[in-house]
Amino acid sequence: MELVKLTETIVKELVTDSDSITVKEFPSEEENTITIQVMVPVDQMGRVIGKEGKLAKALRTIVQASSYINDNKRVNINIDSY
Repeated sequence: MELVKLTETIVKELVTDSDSITVKEFPSEEENTITIQVMVPVDQMGRVIGKEGKLAKALRTIVQASSYINDNKRVNINIDSY
């Protein structure tokens, strides 16, 4: 499964308004690194980050594990609000 699609699927299940989520891949300066940008409304930020960042850490772990299985690339996931 594509990493952006995997990230988007997980994040959309965490929030109440799944249409307001934007997930994009951006080019990275390093050749074996992928940067994924997740844009979430301010009021939904807590649902994606979780207490003490546990949900965000779990999201990063799942996507990174999928990357190691398929592409063996490092994944950076940035979660921002708008």
